[in-house]
Parts: sequence; C-alpha cells; structure tokens
Amino acid sequence: MLLLLLPPLLWAGSLQEDPGFELRVQDSVTVQEGLCVHVPCSFSYPRAGGNNSTPTYGSWFQTKDNPKADVLVATNNPAKGTKRKTRFPFHLLGDPGAGNCSLSITDAQRRHGGNYYFLLDRGLMRHSYKRNRLTVTVRALTQTPDIRVKEPLESGCPSHLTCSVPGACDKATPLTISWTGAALRAPGLDLEASNSSEILLTPRLQDHGTNLTCRVTFPRAGVNTERTITLNVSYAPQNLSIGISRRNCTELKHLGNGSSLPVLEGESLLLVCAADSNPPATLSWAQGSRTLGPSQPWKPGFLELPRVELGHESRFTCQAQNSLGSQHVSLHLSVVYPPRLLPPSCSWEGEGLHCNCSSQAQPAPTLRWRLGEGLLEGNHSNASWTVTSSSAGPWANSSLSLSGPLGSGLRLSCEAWNVHGKQSMVVLLLPGKPEFGGGFVLGAVGGAGVAGLFSLCPCLVFFMVKIFRKQKPGGKDATCTLGPLSWGYQHEYPLGTPLACLPPALAAPTLEEEQDLHYASLTFHGLRPWKPQDLKGPSTTEYSEIKICKR
Repeated sequence: MLLLLLPPLLWAGSLQEDPGFELRVQDSVTVQEGLCVHVPCSFSYPRAGGNNSTPTYGSWFQTKDNPKADVLVATNNPAKGTKRKTRFPFHLLGDPGAGNCSLSITDAQRRHGGNYYFLLDRGLMRHSYKRNRLTVTVRALTQTPDIRVKEPLESGCPSHLTCSVPGACDKATPLTISWTGAALRAPGLDLEASNSSEILLTPRLQDHGTNLTCRVTFPRAGVNTERTITLNVSYAPQNLSIGISRRNCTELKHLGNGSSLPVLEGESLLLVCAADSNPPATLSWAQGSRTLGPSQPWKPGFLELPRVELGHESRFTCQAQNSLGSQHVSLHLSVVYPPRLLPPSCSWEGEGLHCNCSSQAQPAPTLRWRLGEGLLEGNHSNASWTVTSSSAGPWANSSLSLSGPLGSGLRLSCEAWNVHGKQSMVVLLLPGKPEFGGGFVLGAVGGAGVAGLFSLCPCLVFFMVKIFRKQKPGGKDATCTLGPLSWGYQHEYPLGTPLACLPPALAAPTLEEEQDLHYASLTFHGLRPWKPQDLKGPSTTEYSEIKICKR
C-alpha cells in the first residue's frame, strides 16, 4: 500500500519544478484607498492525477515572514473559506476549474498592501505558484468624483445630475454620497434625494456661477473625496440697461427703461447697452424704426454720437437677444439748445411804437424787454406800455407797445433766455424826425459783444453810418422815411462760461439841431479774434450808403 502511494507523493513534491505548472498574472498592481481593482489571472497544470469530475479549488494567500503564517484572503473552497481569520475584501472571480484565477480587490485599505500568491488544490494535486507573485500597493485616495449633467442646465428646466467615483466597485460597501450648494435650496428639490448618487435639479438664473459639491465617503476604508463644479445655467437676457457717458467723461450713468435724456446740442454722447444673459446676447441699436449699425463693430453695445444734432432727437432702443429669448430697453433723447433770437421788427403805429420779438430754444425760452433800466416781461400793461407774451413748443413770442413821449437816446432791447444761455438785441431811439413828425427815429444797434462757450470769439465789426443833410430855403430840414434796420445780437451763457470778447464802444455822435435823419447799423461781415488792446489803436470806419427816399 505504501509502495502504491509513494509515486504520487513523489510526483506532488516535485510540482514546483514541473514546467507543466504555469501562471500568468501581472507582477504588481496599485489601488487607492477605498477603491477597487480587478486583476486578470490564468493558469495551467498537468492533467494527470484526476479526472474531469475532480473538484478544482484555487486560493490566494498573502505571504508573511513565516510561511506557516501566510494568510488566506480569497478562495472558492467552501471548507477553507469559513476558516479565514482575517476578513479581506478579496474575491476570487475566476473559475479555477477552467484555469481562471482572476482576483478582485474591493474597499482597499493600507494594510492590504503586500505580496500574494495563488495555490491550486485538485484532488491529490496541490501546487503553489510562488514564482509568479502579485505585489499589491495601496496608496492614499486622490481620485475625485465624476459629476455628470445629463441635460443642459437651463433656468426653470429640470436636469439630472449624477455623482460617481471612478474605480469604486459594485461589490464594495455602499458609499455615502452627499450634495451641497446654493442651487439645492431651489423650490421643489427633494432633500432626501440629495443623499443619492443622482439628483433632479431645476436651476434658476441666480444659480448660474454658483458651486455644487458632491462628497463621497467610503465607510470601510474610512476615507472620503469630493468634487465641486460651477454651474453653467443658460437663461434669456435679463437686467438690460443703458449707460451714458457725456462730455468725454469716463464715468457711466445707467438709466432706466423709458427714461428721457436731455443733451446739449453739439455735445458728444456715448450710449452703452449691457445685458445679463447666458449665452451672451447679441446687442443691436435702433433709432425710431431704423436699425443702426454699430459705430465700433467689435463693441456692438456701444453707440457713439460725436456731435449731437437736432435730428438725433428721437427714441433710441437697444435689443438683447440669445437663443432663449430677447429683451429691449429704450430712452428718449431730447436735444436742448440756447435761444436763437430772430430779428425783431418795430414799427410806428399811430402815436406809439410797436415791436415784436421771437425766439426758438429747448427748453422754450423766456422773452423779456428792457426799456432803459426797466425790465418788462410776462403779460402786463400800464398807461405807457403793454407787453403781450405767448409760447408754443420751442417758440416764444413777445410784443411791446409804447405810447406817450419817448426820449431820444432811449435804449430798448429784447432778451431771450433759458438754462443754457441768453441772447439779446438792442434798439436805440436816435434824435431825428420821423415821417409823422416825432422827435426821434429808430436805430438798430448790434449786440454789444459775444460771450460763448469758446475761449476766443472772432469778431469783426463794421459800422455803417451815413449822415444826410439838406436844407430847404429858409433853413428848414427836409423830412425822410425810415430806412431799413439791421439787427444784431448779444449772446450770454450760464455762469462759469468764459467771455470771448468784449463789446466795442458804440456812442451816438453829437448832432446839431439842423442835422437830418441818422441811421446806424451793425453787420458782422467777417471774423477775427478781438483783443482788448484794439481799443487803444487807431480805428477805421467804413461807410456804406443806405438807400433812402425823400419827400
């Protein structure tokens, strides 16, 4: 009996040297704490020593310094599986009967690192493949979760988000998952669902740019990992506004929808349209019903008006549009300007003088008369004068009627003013003989000077004076009708505006009683800068004959 058993025992003892035993497995594998790794493995062995019905068992052992202390970590042998003293998350996935020794490691921990070998147990055949050892290295957990958004995030629309950790195995201990973020406070979110690997989120536009964090904990390994993403929520244009920059100022002032913007004629103006949207909106400008091309194609929200004119007075609208919707905002641009005084007209009516004065401005100007040192305005009257004023839109009109004795040399002027400036015209009552026998005639004198927005105002003044003298027999003066009047202006602007030039002195000549009718007029024929020292230099007078008629 012993002789019969001896050959198989001798054969079993020489298994380690038999080339018929081969195992194919990688030399080493690295896995992070808490994660899983699959190690493919296959082996072969001599088919002698049993038949097809003989059970084939395989086992994996962790080597120790003492071979007798090697630790069984995985096996398909039920009898040995119950004897494992240390619980290892190792699993023999393959079928040893088919030569498959594949190994799965789940919930890896630092203490699982080491060397492992495979042992074959089939009937009387027992062989350890120690020459083909597997080295397992367990490192600290650095793997972060994967957060996937199944549907694009759009304001008001639900979307599914999932959180998973690459390398985590299905057979591992159930993971603990938690979600945190401002978007989770949105109405309708199931708070219990925030502890699962998938949540249903309905984002709002204010959730755009906020953070959402998924945290995963591996209970057995005692480690955790997390990932934070920034939500990219799409929404239609919101908070559309128009900013303005004027007078070369860099500061922008934002106006609300439907605002009215008064701008001084001649000023430069920059309108900037901005919208909050995702994806970025396409911006366009329109004046009334006419679409405007961008003054700077690379800045479609910018509309520049280098010089504001009356034709710019209208409604300007900015529209913002993206794939999710559109919004528009508008403002009304009103052009304001200082008074523009029309040449007044004066005429003798009966025994009195009647003058009319008209001016255009925005806002509408106020007209008033100055008679000597007195100020006449509004709608008033007394025994000596009557003032009647009216306005319609940008126009203002005023008439002055004077009655009673009027002294020669009396200064009469019409003034038009608003918050942007003032303009005036001066009329002098000169000594003479009007057609109906009065003691004076009218002379229209140009404005005494110009004060404007510019540092220099080129002025060139020509005086045209013609004195006609004719004596009839007996030394009496001949009568003559009034010649045409030439009107001039005086411009004034709000306080703080520099004066450009001072008015040249204008004085009526001293006349003798026998002199005839005198006319004085002021005409601006040319432009040149006026300097104060010109008053001291020699003066030049040019004469131009005025056509008159005699009686």
